[in-house]
Amino acid sequence: MKLKKLTTALILATLPATGVFAAALDRSGQSIAAFLQPGNYFEAGISVLDPNVSGTTIPALGSQNTGDMAGDYYFPSAALKLQLTDNFSFGLIYDQPFGADAEYTQSAAFTHPSQGNTSVEVDTQNISMIFGYQPTQNWNLYAGPVYQTVKGNVSLRGAAYSVLGGYHPAAGALPAAVLPGYDANISEDGAVGWLAGVAYQIPEIALKASVTYRSEIDHDININETIPSLATLSSGLVPLPYSEGSTTITTPQSVNLDFQTGVMADTVAFANLRWVNWKDFSIRPNKFGQAADLLGPSVGQPNGFDLVAYTDDQISATVGVGRKLSEQWAGNVSVGYDTGAGNPVSTLGPTEGYWNLGLGVQFSPAANYFIAGGVKYFWLGDADAQSGSQFNTSGTVAKFEDNTAWAYGLKIGYRF
Repeated sequence: MKLKKLTTALILATLPATGVFAAALDRSGQSIAAFLQPGNYFEAGISVLDPNVSGTTIPALGSQNTGDMAGDYYFPSAALKLQLTDNFSFGLIYDQPFGADAEYTQSAAFTHPSQGNTSVEVDTQNISMIFGYQPTQNWNLYAGPVYQTVKGNVSLRGAAYSVLGGYHPAAGALPAAVLPGYDANISEDGAVGWLAGVAYQIPEIALKASVTYRSEIDHDININETIPSLATLSSGLVPLPYSEGSTTITTPQSVNLDFQTGVMADTVAFANLRWVNWKDFSIRPNKFGQAADLLGPSVGQPNGFDLVAYTDDQISATVGVGRKLSEQWAGNVSVGYDTGAGNPVSTLGPTEGYWNLGLGVQFSPAANYFIAGGVKYFWLGDADAQSGSQFNTSGTVAKFEDNTAWAYGLKIGYRF
C-alpha cells in the first residue's frame, strides 16, 4: 500500500479548532504539524468557539441559575516552514495557546448592582522559532526558542466571594465581605521559553510520528490590584496595610505526541495525545495573596488560597480517520477526549474536560494550495465550582452540569 505525497498532504492538513476548548486555560493545542509538512509551506487559520456554560448556585446563595457565563471567542494562527537544504529546515509558528473569556451577568451571587459583574479575560500569544536537522529522510530533530506574551483582567463580585470572618493580628476582626470588589489588571508581559522534539516518517506508507516538549515560561509581573479589604477597629473601617510586590505567573510545560499512518489506499488514521502540567500551575497575585493568607484559616485553608489553581494535570486525546475523496476533495472524522484539570474547579472556568466529535473537509483547487474547514461539537464535563468562600464543607458555590459547545475552524495552506 503506497500513498502519493500529495494525497497524504491533502488528508492530513491539521483540522482547525483542534484544541479550542480544553482543560484549564488550554486553547490552541500547540501543534507543530505545519513544521513537519514537506518542502516549503505556509498556512493561516482562525478558530471560533461558541460555548454554553451555566450552573446553579448552592442553597446558601439562593439556588439561582448563573446564566450563560462563557463568552464566545476566536483566535488566529499562522505558520511558515522553509526547507533550506536537504538537511536543514526553519519554521515560525504563531498561536494563542492559553486564554479565558467569561462573565457572569445574571446571578446575584456573582454580580453587584453598582460594582458590576464577575469576569475574567486572559490572552496569550506565542511565536515559536524552530530549527530542524534531518540527517536522513526519515528523521527530523528540532528545537528552538519560544517568545510568549500574557495579559488579562479579573473582577470578583457578589456573595460567592464573601469570606465569612477572619482576623488580622494588628487590625483585629475582619468583616464578612472581603473579596467582592477585587480587580486585577495584568499588564502585558513577555518572556522566553523553549521547545524540542523529534519526528520519524516513512513517506511511502504515510507514517509519521513526533514528540514535542515545551518548557514552562515564567512571567514576573507587577499586577495592578484593587482590593477593598477593610478591618474593623474601634474608630471604624480602615484599609488593611498591603505591601507592594510582583507576581510570578508560570505557564505550564507540555508534551504532544502525534501519530499517523496509512491504513488503505487514500486513507490514513491519525492520533494526538497531549499532556499539560496544570497541577503545578497557580495564580496568587501579591495583594490577593496577602488577603488570602489572613483569611485562609477562617475558611479551613491555613496556607491561604489562590485566585486560580488546578489539582490535576490535563491529558487529552484525539483519534480519527482521513480519506481522499477525489483529486480535489478530502475529509476526516475525529473523536476527542479531555480529562480536565481536576474537580472542584474555579468559578472562572467551571467545566471539567469534555468529549467531542469533529468533521473536517478540505478543497484543493490546485496541487499547491488548499482551503480546509471543520466543526466540532463538545459535551463538557460537569463540575463543582469553588471560590475562596466556604458556605458548606466542600467549599462549592455552584454546580455546572449538561453544558455544551460548538467550535468552527477555517484554514488556508500554500506550498511553494
